[in-house]
Amino acid sequence: MKRAMTIAGSDSGGGAGIQADLKTFAAHGVFGTSAITALTAQNTVGVQGVYEIPPDFVAAQIDSIVRDIGADVTKTGMIANAAIIEVVAAKVREYGLFPLVVDPVMVAKGGDPLLRAEARETLIKVLLPLATVLTPNIPEAEVLTGFSIASPEDARRAAREICRMGPKAVVVKGGHFEGEESADLLFDGEDFVVFPARRIDSKNTHGTGCTFASAIAARLALGHPLREAVAGAKDYVRRLIAASVDLGLGRGHGPMDHLALARLDS
Repeated sequence: MKRAMTIAGSDSGGGAGIQADLKTFAAHGVFGTSAITALTAQNTVGVQGVYEIPPDFVAAQIDSIVRDIGADVTKTGMIANAAIIEVVAAKVREYGLFPLVVDPVMVAKGGDPLLRAEARETLIKVLLPLATVLTPNIPEAEVLTGFSIASPEDARRAAREICRMGPKAVVVKGGHFEGEESADLLFDGEDFVVFPARRIDSKNTHGTGCTFASAIAARLALGHPLREAVAGAKDYVRRLIAASVDLGLGRGHGPMDHLALARLDS
C-alpha cells in the first residue's frame, strides 16, 4: 500500500489541516501518516487559538514515521514558524522525502494568520527549493512574489518568479479571481498548463487548498505524472464541492465531505 505523510497543523473543526489531508489520502486509497506542527482551536467561523509544537517534537514525529512506516510522498501545510521550517527541511534532506508537495499555508480561509511574518523568508529560502510542486493561492503567491496578481497574465508572471525560487513546479490556484471560471495554472519550469473549471456556488469550501495539495500528493504516490496528478486533484476538489453544498455544518466557511465521492461511486 502506498504511503503519504502530511507535515501540517491540526484543524479542530475537521475541515482543513491534517484532518483534511488524512481524509483525502484515505479517499485515494493511500495510507496516511501525520507529523503535527501546530494545534489550532478552529471552527467554520475562524481560528480562536494556535499552539505551536516544539520543533524537536516535530522532528521526533517525522523520525518515528519514516524509520518504521516510511513515506512514498510527503506533503507540507501549515508550518507556523521559522524553527519548524528549518527542522522540516532538514528531515526532508536527511531522509530524501520526495516527491514533496508544499502548500505554503499562510492565512486561514477567514483571514487569520497561520505563518509568522518573520518565517516567510525562511520558507522561501529553505523549503521552497526542496519542493517538487508548490501550490499557492493568489494571496500566497502575492506574498511570495511581492506584486499584485489581478489577471491570468499576472499569474503566469508569478509562476515564473516562484519557480526561480527553487521548486520544480508551481500551481497558482485561481480560486480568488472574480468570475464564473476558477482556473488553476501549472508551470513546470518550461510549459504552462491551464486547468479551468466552472465555479460552484457553495459556502462549503473550507480546506480546499489542503485537500487539493493532498490529492496531488496521493496521486503522485500512486505513480501519476505531475500533470495528471494536478488534473485529477482539481477534478476531485471540484466534485467534492459539488457534493458538499448542503452539509449544513457550521455558520461560516463549511467543510467538505471528503469521502462523498467514494459513496457516490460505490
